[in-house]
Amino acid sequence: MNHPRNLEYQVLVGQSKTQLELFAESLGEQSYRGRQLFDWLYHQKNDIIDEMTDLPALFREQVKKSAIVHPLVQVTQSDSGSKQTKKFLFQLQDGNQIESVLMKEKDRTTICISTQVGCAVNCDFCATAAMGFIQNLSAGEIVDQFLLLKKLSFSPITNVVFMGMGEPLLNYKNVIAAADLLHDPDGINMGAKRITISTAGIIPKIKQFTAEAHKYKLAISLNGSTQEQRLKTMPISAAQPLEELLAAATCYSRENKTRVTFEYVLIKDINEKIEDARRLQEMLSPINCKLNVIPYNETGGVYARPDDEKIQTFLSALKKAPFPVTVRWSKGVGIDAGCGQLATKTG
Repeated sequence: MNHPRNLEYQVLVGQSKTQLELFAESLGEQSYRGRQLFDWLYHQKNDIIDEMTDLPALFREQVKKSAIVHPLVQVTQSDSGSKQTKKFLFQLQDGNQIESVLMKEKDRTTICISTQVGCAVNCDFCATAAMGFIQNLSAGEIVDQFLLLKKLSFSPITNVVFMGMGEPLLNYKNVIAAADLLHDPDGINMGAKRITISTAGIIPKIKQFTAEAHKYKLAISLNGSTQEQRLKTMPISAAQPLEELLAAATCYSRENKTRVTFEYVLIKDINEKIEDARRLQEMLSPINCKLNVIPYNETGGVYARPDDEKIQTFLSALKKAPFPVTVRWSKGVGIDAGCGQLATKTG
């Protein structure tokens, strides 16, 4: 049910238990009706108000008149040739658009969700950066990607990564609120270790994330083995130096007693030399971490993926690393659903 945009309506998805209790009270009902709404939306994942049969009929009518359930509307879907990766375009109530990706591999079904329209970090190799920064997503707009994709997925979603459009830690409050809704045992009940928040390296927010002792997994995009390398493709590095970033990552892994994941996009003539691999090994060895190497997904710009021989040489140089090294061959590259390829028209 879509209401005219010029009128003020409550949006239910994204509201916490407490917020829904207050919403119920604002309609003259007792607060426990809000908890029932919470259960329907997040635990039972039912978005049809008339089917919420333990709610009084009059209350259901009031909810339909004063609220909408979903802040997002699906616009299109693109499928990879294998059908294992699907990309979805969603529209916000204000007309702006975002993309989300659903990926199936063996017994894992992972969704990659967006946290902003566009991005302010401006990584030179990323298609989203070309959009510039438009706006932060609300907690509801973030969580709704999960709820809508769950309805469209043929298998249960096992993992969520905040790794789509935008820099999650520059929308910190809403991202944590969304992760908390995904994790809430009375609602969606996804395990904290199945939720990953990715960042280009916003050091003050990594420190806040550590201090608040969140149990969600943290992934940090390095994409260079030196500060100079990172500056070439990630302008944010000027204000977020590599040495300080590694110190913040070390503190996170030590204080939270968990492994941090470093993402390393492998780019031709930038960071794919054997010397880079050796520097990475030396730099990351003291940290409780794993390294995820991502061969670059081309976006039509000036950068390119190294050839297979260069990639294998780079990986071979890391064979004796004291931390796990994995390779992520991005799925859905043919439909621009790979890492760094998400971008939309706005407005």
